[in-house]
Amino acid sequence: MSRRSSRRDFLGWSVRGAAGVLAFRGLPVPAARAAEDASFSPPPIEGEDLSAKAPTAPVAIERAKDFDLVKLADTFVKLFDQIGGIDKLVRGKTVTVKLNTTGNGRQKLRGRPAERTYQTHPNTVLVICGLLRKAGAKKIYLVESFYANAEPEEIYQAQGWDTKLIHSNTDHITVFEDTRHLGSFKDYVRLPVPWGGYVFPAYHLNRRYVETDVLVSLAKLKNHVTAGVTGSVKNLFGIAPTALYGNDAPNERTTENRGAVLHDGSRAVPSGVTPERYSTWTDMPKEARSYYRVPRVTADLLGVRPVDLAIVEGIESCQGGEGPWCAGVRPVAPGVVLAGRNAVTVDAIATAVMGYDPLAPTRQKPWYGDSHLALLARAGVGTIDPARIEVLGVPLRDALFEYEPGVEGWVKKHLKG
Repeated sequence: MSRRSSRRDFLGWSVRGAAGVLAFRGLPVPAARAAEDASFSPPPIEGEDLSAKAPTAPVAIERAKDFDLVKLADTFVKLFDQIGGIDKLVRGKTVTVKLNTTGNGRQKLRGRPAERTYQTHPNTVLVICGLLRKAGAKKIYLVESFYANAEPEEIYQAQGWDTKLIHSNTDHITVFEDTRHLGSFKDYVRLPVPWGGYVFPAYHLNRRYVETDVLVSLAKLKNHVTAGVTGSVKNLFGIAPTALYGNDAPNERTTENRGAVLHDGSRAVPSGVTPERYSTWTDMPKEARSYYRVPRVTADLLGVRPVDLAIVEGIESCQGGEGPWCAGVRPVAPGVVLAGRNAVTVDAIATAVMGYDPLAPTRQKPWYGDSHLALLARAGVGTIDPARIEVLGVPLRDALFEYEPGVEGWVKKHLKG
């Protein structure tokens, strides 16, 4: 699988730093200092703060120790039953599942394969697609943005996925698609951000994200070197097509990442793509911009394309970053899966499960800069206060798996004595 530059390459650079000197939490010293330096300010966050009025929705948690197919199927049946089932949601509908397969899946993390650390596991895909089909889905699209000019199935097969089994388990209604470019469509769809946008007022996406009835975000319970945590919301960062938001955009055959456009804003979007709202990003140190731009873009993207079913798999994952290109990253095995209908409430509880406080302010762990969850709560998308979120299945205190034991997270503050 050949490519010139990838998200892995970009983020690998961002955590190594020019001198290769690492700071706490795997950040390079200059970036770590810049991210915590309050002497500069990112563009303003405008509009009414709707956090107190943000809606809530139940989040289910179940235990899962491994990826055994039979056990996994039982676990997800229980998980979905806790939130009222998925039959009404998907019966007779077209369902699009955004996977979380960042980086090169053939790259191991401390000797462990990608699917057992930083990527969606194919057994999880197999089971969930089977349940979607059983619930009455008429078509299932499995989507991701890749960094290679190859067919998605070819890429996954090279990583050891049995794509034929996924097809047969869904009566052959499943299609793999690459949404980094136009794909099978003739044009992109422009979607405005309901609150005006924290970075861009509108985003241009592959039409698959609107030519569908249901969007499922299937994510991992892991850290992220820029956004702090990866979950069902951060998983949507990958829906912005690199053909338009990549370093060499516009390019329908791009193998580049979104670093210059979405991460640090050093490059403008191409002609015809809605430009960003603020010109003052250049007032910030370049190495610090990602810690504010990435969370804001992430929040915007959930605004333009809300998730209908959020799933966060934390059977086996990684701590310290989103993949093996991150300094100091290590495997972990929380042994839990979460699901709900509101991606913000799901990720708030997922953050609490990881031992953090989802209500933590800017520049406080787990956030390196802004919190994309706080931005979404402010926009009224969903509450991030665990006290307002009903947790079903495994109690939150019992699901706790501290990614950084020294951090006093929400569970420690409120449920552990």
